[in-house]
Amino acid sequence: MRRLLRALGAIWLLTPSLAAQDGHPDIYSIELAPTPDLRDARGTVRLRWAPSPFGISVSPEGHHRYDLNFRLEGLPDPRALGDYSTYVAWVTTPVLSPMAKLGEVGNGESGPLGPVDLNQFLVLVSAERDANVVSREGRLVLRGLSPSSRIQPDNHLMIPAGASTSAAMEHAHHGAVEDDAGWPHPPMNPLIAMIPGLEDLRPNAKPYLPRPAPGASVPLARPREMVSLRDGDVLELVAGLVRRTIRGESYVMYGFNGQYPGPLIQVEQHSTITVRFVNQTDHHTAVHWHGVRLENRYDGVPGVTQEPVAPGGSFEYRVFFRDAGIYWYHPHHREDIQQDLGLYGNMLVRAPDPEFFNEVHREEVLMLDDLLLGGAGLFPYGQESATHALMGRFGNVMLVNGEPEYRLALKRGEVVRFFLTNVANTRTFHLSFGGARLKVVGSDLSKFEREEWAESLVIGPAERYIVEVRFEAGVHALENRLQVLDHTFGGFFPESTKLGEIEVADEDAPPLSRPFEMLREHGDVRKDIAPYRSSFSRAVDRELWLTLETEGLPAKLVRRMRADRVYFNPVEWTETMPEMNFPTTGGEVRWTLRDAATGKKNLDIDWRFSLGAVVKLRLVNDRDALHAMQHPFHIHGQRFLILSRNGAPNRNLVWKDTLVVAMGETVDILLELSNPGRWMAHCHIAEHLETGMKLVFTVDTQEEKP
Repeated sequence: MRRLLRALGAIWLLTPSLAAQDGHPDIYSIELAPTPDLRDARGTVRLRWAPSPFGISVSPEGHHRYDLNFRLEGLPDPRALGDYSTYVAWVTTPVLSPMAKLGEVGNGESGPLGPVDLNQFLVLVSAERDANVVSREGRLVLRGLSPSSRIQPDNHLMIPAGASTSAAMEHAHHGAVEDDAGWPHPPMNPLIAMIPGLEDLRPNAKPYLPRPAPGASVPLARPREMVSLRDGDVLELVAGLVRRTIRGESYVMYGFNGQYPGPLIQVEQHSTITVRFVNQTDHHTAVHWHGVRLENRYDGVPGVTQEPVAPGGSFEYRVFFRDAGIYWYHPHHREDIQQDLGLYGNMLVRAPDPEFFNEVHREEVLMLDDLLLGGAGLFPYGQESATHALMGRFGNVMLVNGEPEYRLALKRGEVVRFFLTNVANTRTFHLSFGGARLKVVGSDLSKFEREEWAESLVIGPAERYIVEVRFEAGVHALENRLQVLDHTFGGFFPESTKLGEIEVADEDAPPLSRPFEMLREHGDVRKDIAPYRSSFSRAVDRELWLTLETEGLPAKLVRRMRADRVYFNPVEWTETMPEMNFPTTGGEVRWTLRDAATGKKNLDIDWRFSLGAVVKLRLVNDRDALHAMQHPFHIHGQRFLILSRNGAPNRNLVWKDTLVVAMGETVDILLELSNPGRWMAHCHIAEHLETGMKLVFTVDTQEEKP
């Protein structure tokens, strides 16, 4: 069976056009093989995300959740096989228990059936007496394995002679001993065994950590403060060194205005503020106002909209807030260092309509982050180039608003609106609130067309989501719950990290005027989207491939990466191969945006659009790259709608500026170009951006003549 799977994988790799719009078939498809006496029967099962407001669908336990779409042919009349009247599809685990009924199928298209939320599974089709059977009794006719089943523990062949699993595990827990260049060994995931052979690899860059000048004092950082500003107000924003205490240890990091996160800027929609930025760090930098559709020259992108602000320099921004919602600001130069060390803050833009949001008891603005700590403190960054260039820099300490232990005290029945922003370098969070149900209200630039229930949420770097949660009495853990792929020994294991606790007292909160159980539909959002619906089904205007180029990687690292290519998880949730990831820099790794029509890449792409144009853009995440993973793709200065993922239409729209494109996935978006200027689009994994994964497009100041 293993040989059959690998052969099928090879065929899929050679024929990517089989279902380009539907995502790569090697990841999102199962080929069904017939029993020996039914050689003319065959089938394909397409895996599509189960409906989710977050696009990527995940169960509360962290399993990817799919709907299954069947296409079968060559099945004989079931009566020719015995006392049968129909065919039924089933899903089960590799050990054939438990087995769940999916539904009746037949020649042609069937589905969607599901959802299926197993890490590895088998799909079976059997002939049955009738469609109402509750367990499989009839004869088997077709069977197939999920793509994730291709990972096998035969990677042990890579372990050198004489090495053992226990030796590999012992290697995984080595300490943070520095080498001659000053680089410590990267921290390891204690649940994953590392294969010996990569432990001597180091980045082609010097280690960097911020240091105060001799004799200089570094102020102790203070918690974030809210600053309410009116139209025309001025804010001074200073980036500089601060001293942070995390889990009892002191670290020199960065902060805006001496705070962590930076000041929470609260403004009214349609207002304009002036921000006088002062750079007191030792880096050139700028401030990008993420998601804000402001005037182009204030977008904060060095080399595109302004010159970088030198150490000791300043720049004055005028920020116009066109849209209500939650936004954030951060550096756009070496953000792998500056943002990771604390230079980020939120902007909460209030709509004038008091009914814009539901009534709640309170609001919480949360910035989700992680930080990489080693045995000697902060793990260094690359001075000349970003390290961790393959997968991005995952942290091993989770932070909420800069703190590792978020706390919130509530009363029973209290409804909280959470404004959530992911500011991590690379981590996509899967967040849950201790079993409390979420009402999903909005995302990057607007509310959803209609509110939805969810049990947990997926939020990629730079994305924002607005959810409302009603809490019952007890203690609710704020958790990041995952199913982690272990390439080394083939398989998945659960990993749950607590970010904080919500403690709910056994005392009733006052009632609200509108019941929490009611889901609103937002006519204002539907009205805003209505003019664009005629463009949803038109042909794609531009196609952009998200891929990887490498040069000069050590041969033993390349061998390891090729072995891992058997199967990539659609989302790389956490660091599983630090010794493979940490040594890579922009000198060996070039993450790439490639125009499918011209072949141009990254900054060589020269797209130009008329003001007011509407462009249908297809994003294809290349599964065939040497290392493929998800990409949070951000477009500056504009807004877009996600139309479909792997060919499945999106039934609940929201205006976005950032979306996560899963590995091997194809996503169609409709981009509104309403803001003139030169704008950047890029992957928001900080290390991918630093290795080149960006383009600049122009929106002309004049509208196209009819």
